[in-house]
Amino acid sequence: MKLGVMSDSHDNIPNVKRAVALFNELSVDLVVHAGDFIAPFAIDPLGDLNCSVVGVFGNNDGERIVVAKRFEIIGGEVHPNLASASLGDRNIAVMHYPELAIPIAKSGDYDIVVYGHTHQIDIQKGESLLINPGETGGWTTGKATVAVVDIETLEATIHEL
Repeated sequence: MKLGVMSDSHDNIPNVKRAVALFNELSVDLVVHAGDFIAPFAIDPLGDLNCSVVGVFGNNDGERIVVAKRFEIIGGEVHPNLASASLGDRNIAVMHYPELAIPIAKSGDYDIVVYGHTHQIDIQKGESLLINPGETGGWTTGKATVAVVDIETLEATIHEL
């Protein structure tokens, strides 16, 4: 089983579509988004995923009520600060901020802890797999990335869009 991981898409619809195409090509079983979608229209391309999507709000997300409705329309879930999901026998926590993610990862309460906000790729194996996939939008670093995690081995691979 595979987990698709994205964050900080910042309204870059072409890159969101590239991420969706990649996740579908790789047959991921669940996608998580660690926030900063920005506008409600940025959710629509996620409806083309061949799997479920779970997300959390970031610090730049506006119109949260409408974003939540768009998630509902595509059959996904979005949460204010922390989302938890499971895939196979793995428990996954998703949040936007590293200040929350790092202590949660150290606790070992989740197998995989995902965060965003920094726009920097970060993969650490400890009590949990801690992962920031970088930025899907590519606006800040000039490099648009997502990650795919093999649920069995907890190996994460970064993919440039």
